[in-house]
Amino acid sequence: MKYSLLVGTIYCMLSVILGAFGAHALKAKLSEYSMGVFQTGVQYQMYHGLALILLYACFKSAKQIPAMHYAFIFFTLGTILFSGSLYLIAFTEIKKFGMITPIGGLAFIFAWLCFAYASTRINIS
Repeated sequence: MKYSLLVGTIYCMLSVILGAFGAHALKAKLSEYSMGVFQTGVQYQMYHGLALILLYACFKSAKQIPAMHYAFIFFTLGTILFSGSLYLIAFTEIKKFGMITPIGGLAFIFAWLCFAYASTRINIS
């Protein structure tokens, strides 16, 4: 599950880079609406990068819980679909990319459900 730590730290690093880029380089170029959409993508990317790091920390004591693997997959996929679609909307102003965003949101919900289920299976002694 080392990939959870790797992907989580990369997502967090990229969200800091994108957040700074948005605040300094994009503020004058994007509409207020697009800037808000972009910032939402950055926030959710950071939240779920941190969730992946937390997943790794929990997984170290729960190596054989399949729900942890599913949580990793859904967090990773959710970030790509949710934040990625918001970045596309912000940069292109093509609102049809918004049809992808709820799929990413559902992936986040499934990830948190898997994480919650796995948390009931962790044997902490």
